Amino acid sequence: MELWEKVLVSQQFLKTDHGQISCTECHGGNASGTEWKGAHQGLVADPTYPDPSKACGQCHEDISKKIQSSLHYTLYPYKRMLQIRANKDPDIYPKVEAAFKTHCTGCHSTCGACHVSRPDYVEGGFVNGHLFKKHSNMVNQCTACHGSRVGNEYMATLEESDPDIHFEKKRMDCVSCHKADELHGDGMIEHADRYDVSQKYVRCENCHEKVLHDDIEAHVKHRQKLACQVCHSQEYVNCAICHVGRDDKGIPYFKNKKEWHGFKIALNPDPKPARPYRYIVVRRVPATFDIYDYYVKDGMDPVDFYTLPTWKYASPHNIRRTTEHSKNCNNCHGNEDLFLSESDMYPKKNIKANRALIVPKEAIPEKIKGREVEKKEVPKTIPKLSW
Repeated sequence: MELWEKVLVSQQFLKTDHGQISCTECHGGNASGTEWKGAHQGLVADPTYPDPSKACGQCHEDISKKIQSSLHYTLYPYKRMLQIRANKDPDIYPKVEAAFKTHCTGCHSTCGACHVSRPDYVEGGFVNGHLFKKHSNMVNQCTACHGSRVGNEYMATLEESDPDIHFEKKRMDCVSCHKADELHGDGMIEHADRYDVSQKYVRCENCHEKVLHDDIEAHVKHRQKLACQVCHSQEYVNCAICHVGRDDKGIPYFKNKKEWHGFKIALNPDPKPARPYRYIVVRRVPATFDIYDYYVKDGMDPVDFYTLPTWKYASPHNIRRTTEHSKNCNNCHGNEDLFLSESDMYPKKNIKANRALIVPKEAIPEKIKGREVEKKEVPKTIPKLSW
């Protein structure tokens, strides 16, 4: 993005309601300054973080209060996972926390980063000359951060699979499904993960209500037993080993040493009314015992680190009506490679924490007689990883 695009305040903006508010009322600074250095003394680039109540709360009081507890602001699930996994030694934990702040908290979002500019994580810059937009821009804002998985899967950017049917056919953007009430949060902070919020608002059945009552054979047999993604998602990216550090110039970086496209079905470890299924789709998360070794050795606790699962509930954004594993019943039934097993656990210490998700052989649906298998279209299996 060009420099002028990052600083331009358009004439169109000055004609809007927000444009009638003086610059200093939101951004601070020195209104009497005659040169930019003087005028910018005390200037706040993003007045919507960490507390948007002054800039936004004057008109949007309820939203500005609730947004401060949203996952976009707090990243609470990540912090909770760190607190559980990390070494609690008072000489070590502060260093782990500092590394976490350097590498893992930069992707938080703000009111401004969703409605005016690109997030800081992707170097900022106005999307459209300081104009406030009610709906976030899918490319410049939503998938600018949620790109490696959601964006690439949804639009098939990496050409590993076909685009999500909702994008291909209807050009639906993120806010078509993820409405403001979900994105602004529910006023609570201590969520286990994002699904604690999203499951209140986003379910396939919200739009596709007829699948709960139709007579399609696959729906009748699998209804409420399988998450929709089990049949309708394509292969998706999994990350296994993430390391962070700084280069010779001191610039922070991360390296994801193992990444692959695959597909894994697991048992649902925590059935809830909004997610009652027995079988779900899971994704490997890049939790690594030595992730912060660059900053401090033994940053993770050798016992507590292995108490949390490394395979988590997933909702890949690459939906198709027919997928490779749903073209034929026996592409799934009896296909052990599709189901999460002990052999997928690496290192083996992860078996215990993932036990509730692992599908024992007796729980894998048996092959159906008379249904020919299209072997060449069976999804690829997970690669063997060495630690």
